[in-house]
Amino acid sequence: MNVVPDTSVVIDGRVSSAIADGQFEGATISVPEAVVAELEAQANDGIETGWDGLEELTRLAELADDGTIDLEYVGERPSAIERGHASEGEIDALIRDLAEELGGTFVTSDVVQAEVAEAKGLEVEHVSPETREIETLTIETYFDEATMSVHLKTGMVPMAKRGDLGDMRYQEIADEPLEEATMDEYAREIVDAAKESPDGFLELSEPGMKIVQFRDYRIAIGRPPFADGIEITAVRPIAQTDIEDYEHADELKERLLERQRGVLISGAPGAGKSTFAQAVARFISDHDYAVKTMEKPRDLQVGPEITQYTELAGEMAKTADALLMVRPDYTIYDEVRKTDDFEVFADMRLAGVGMIGVVHATRPIDALQRLVGRVELGMIPQVVDTVVYVEAGEVNTVYDVRTEVKVPAGLTEEDLARPVIQVTNFQTGEPEYEIYTFNRQVVTVPLTDEEGGPGGESGVDRIAKQEIEREIRSIARGYVDVELKSQDRAVVYVEDDDISSVIGKGGGRITDVENRLGIDIDVRTHDENPHYGGGGGAGGTTANGRGGGQAAGQLVTPEITSRHIVIPVDGNHGETVEVQAGGDYLFTATVSRGGEIQVSRGSAIADELEGAIDRTEPVTVVPSS
Repeated sequence: MNVVPDTSVVIDGRVSSAIADGQFEGATISVPEAVVAELEAQANDGIETGWDGLEELTRLAELADDGTIDLEYVGERPSAIERGHASEGEIDALIRDLAEELGGTFVTSDVVQAEVAEAKGLEVEHVSPETREIETLTIETYFDEATMSVHLKTGMVPMAKRGDLGDMRYQEIADEPLEEATMDEYAREIVDAAKESPDGFLELSEPGMKIVQFRDYRIAIGRPPFADGIEITAVRPIAQTDIEDYEHADELKERLLERQRGVLISGAPGAGKSTFAQAVARFISDHDYAVKTMEKPRDLQVGPEITQYTELAGEMAKTADALLMVRPDYTIYDEVRKTDDFEVFADMRLAGVGMIGVVHATRPIDALQRLVGRVELGMIPQVVDTVVYVEAGEVNTVYDVRTEVKVPAGLTEEDLARPVIQVTNFQTGEPEYEIYTFNRQVVTVPLTDEEGGPGGESGVDRIAKQEIEREIRSIARGYVDVELKSQDRAVVYVEDDDISSVIGKGGGRITDVENRLGIDIDVRTHDENPHYGGGGGAGGTTANGRGGGQAAGQLVTPEITSRHIVIPVDGNHGETVEVQAGGDYLFTATVSRGGEIQVSRGSAIADELEGAIDRTEPVTVVPSS
């Protein structure tokens, strides 16, 4: 008896099992070189099926050594072009041709292969793929009621995130590290469960990475070369809530049912955003709205009446096109992160679909600001009219977003009226932010004192100072300092040589600036500045080195990189200096031989220095006394 197996039955390991059952005992097993080439290519790409097939070939070789079967390799190795068209059936055709040439029994677990071979008159043995019943996964034993995620890696002790929402602890959950063989068995069991169980599916399958959804668990499996070892991360929701469990539930329910809306559910990782989104999905579905989801991966826990969609042909934009044909009332878009996601969200919302997006944000306003630059400013309230910020499993803040044509808060001239996005606290009814275009820049201005600058400086004041400074800097050559006296009056301090340039002939230039900004500006020299000069101040150091008895300072321009704040210093190499911002001492440092000071970002000093830079305070370097 001559048996010609194809790739599918070798991967399944069914040839050796059939020999063990006596079915092919004493037969000649003719393995096509095309099968070997396909398995080798898969193994080189890190695809598990390739390794499974190579292991089966090893078992067949051992059976041949024992005299149980005769083993031979037949045919030509396929060309690169033929391997490139494997998905179109080129390799399958080569294997069938060999079976026909040898007059052997063609063995396959591929239904399509079996049908084609029978149609061509071959003797076919179709064996169903081997399956195993998986009730529970071994990895589930690492979970308890308080476990949100389990993190396993070869050579490492198992870890887990456990606790309550907003109070998770990353902790060891075993005593011994896991061996590679154990991790490999866990990974294979998970993938098999996804393929064979009606409760699971493969969400993503790429060389080195698989993402599986099995019941409530979302499991990511990384393998070399993508990862530096086998790694398994399993996540599941630890709570299922109803919208009634949240504060302000009645107002939110009324708002969601009143009409289809654009909602962003925001919060930090692990804050409970998806849990709240699930509660919202169930609520609106129970109230006669057709609800769908867009997820990658699909891990929201919703009822069977809500269809969960993922990327269509690798693009959420195509999923959106399909959904527009379905016309749901609401779509839950989980994980709106990239520019493409925001554009798809906006397109669907503007097409009239109610949209609820889940967004990472550390502050309530940050979720809305992520739309700036991705969606035309005037369209934002039509795309998103509600922002819900979730913190520690609770609804912390709800914002109402709308557009008004008005003079922005803090400005006074009627000709400064413009469309302003007003962000209002839904619970208190008080406006908390305004977003608008000012001198071709989009600015977000806090209206409360909570986010004010030093000395109670409000967001409006900071924006006004920045705009005045930007205007004057375009005229003056030296250092510029701005002091805001009131909402409609400011004092600008410049170098002596810049006075005439800034004021202009007959005051025409500064008048133009005043008209553009809608504010009265008094121009003075630094000598008259009480904060930096000798005009009655407390002895601070001026930007041009004229201080109240202190050593002369050097005005510097710090550069912010991904890891450091670099302060270039002209001279003083190897000397100890003081770094000041706005005349206030920040820290003492030694200038390097290269003529700079580096401060690591993330430190307290760096945070204070970045804050000063953001407030456009002059940064000076003064020799240490």
